[in-house]
Amino acid sequence: MTGLPLCGDQIADHNAARYDALRDEYDSLGRALERRGIDVEAVKAKVADFSVALPTWGSGVGGTRFAKFPIPGEPTNIHEKLEDCAVVQQLGRATPRVSPHFPWDRVADYVGLREEASALGLGFDAVNSNTFQDQEGQTLSYKHGSLTATAPAVRAQAIEHNIECIEIGRVLGSKALTVWLADGTNFPGQQSLGASLDRYLDSASQIYKALPTDWRMLLEHKMFEPAFYSTVISDWGSSILAAQQLGPKAQCLVDLGHHAPNVNIEQIVARLHRFGKLGGFHFNDSKYGDDDLDCGSINPHQLFLIFNELVEAELAPRDGFNPAYMIDQSHNVTDPIESMLSSAEAILGAYAKAVIVDREALRHAQADNDVMMGFQALRRAYRTDVSPILAMARLEAGGAIDVLDMYRTSGWRDRKAQERKAVRLGAGIV
Repeated sequence: MTGLPLCGDQIADHNAARYDALRDEYDSLGRALERRGIDVEAVKAKVADFSVALPTWGSGVGGTRFAKFPIPGEPTNIHEKLEDCAVVQQLGRATPRVSPHFPWDRVADYVGLREEASALGLGFDAVNSNTFQDQEGQTLSYKHGSLTATAPAVRAQAIEHNIECIEIGRVLGSKALTVWLADGTNFPGQQSLGASLDRYLDSASQIYKALPTDWRMLLEHKMFEPAFYSTVISDWGSSILAAQQLGPKAQCLVDLGHHAPNVNIEQIVARLHRFGKLGGFHFNDSKYGDDDLDCGSINPHQLFLIFNELVEAELAPRDGFNPAYMIDQSHNVTDPIESMLSSAEAILGAYAKAVIVDREALRHAQADNDVMMGFQALRRAYRTDVSPILAMARLEAGGAIDVLDMYRTSGWRDRKAQERKAVRLGAGIV
């Protein structure tokens, strides 16, 4: 494919220098898995078929609550964001779609934007609306709410924006709208907790009616922030109730940082799947709250357990089971391309480990109430180093064996620092 950001010959040379070592590690792992009754080639095929979307906003530096520290070569518009996402896809071969956010990524020509992405080897995933902040030139403020605002005109403005996102998404080739709602309260008595939900359902139903036949509406919940006393869609219970009321095209989206501390997210996955409402994931990691840290950097075991439930769901799918997977992180101290490459590998690694779980042994242990052997069935898979499988799948798809080393060798960021307009210092969110 022409138009890709990095030199194919350079990637080929990189791989040639590392192939023999990878072949040895892959074959050794294959023999070890064969002794467990697992075909390494079948696992590699499943890994090759798995993909996760990149957020356009994730290609830039995020910011702490107090400051933003931009880096040289950071993207300043959707066109530069697509370039950086194309680098991640070219090297890792697991992130073929991008998820845009409006109005941040607004352009005059969306047909042209779709063609531009395609030339870079990318397609578009779910489109994201933004009613959690006021935009320049916006008629009415969302300070006191958007889809749940007490003022009908504000609600109408928020509804219109979401419908506009659907229309943009149709041109881009998207099939889903993600709605995250920041609406809530910071004081008891600020709003009626019941009436605000009613207003949400009324607004969301109008957006739902605008969905094309083959689209989904993904409802994202969040326990707190920016509202700290109550959030209208605060948990998976509120989300699934709203999705059930709206209709079959409405499903729940799980962001790994949007829960109370120590919540059993893997059980939430199982529950949402049970009722046919598991719509998708925003992958990141968390230490204290909605930290948006790199995926797998804090609790890789939890990520594995989540994927264990997703593999269970794959083996017993319900109608409409087609989760939209996306990375959603804030890169404050790293190069965003490196963080997205690292996170994509962590996600694929968790998936591969879940694939090699001995399901038969797990079922027998569960049926016999053999607690330790049930745990060991999962632990044995989790301990397995599946990185040779991931690297071989990347290699065969045209990616790089060592994605971070190849990215740094390419000099991409340094070149972009010379070409792109510098990003100004930011004040953070306080």
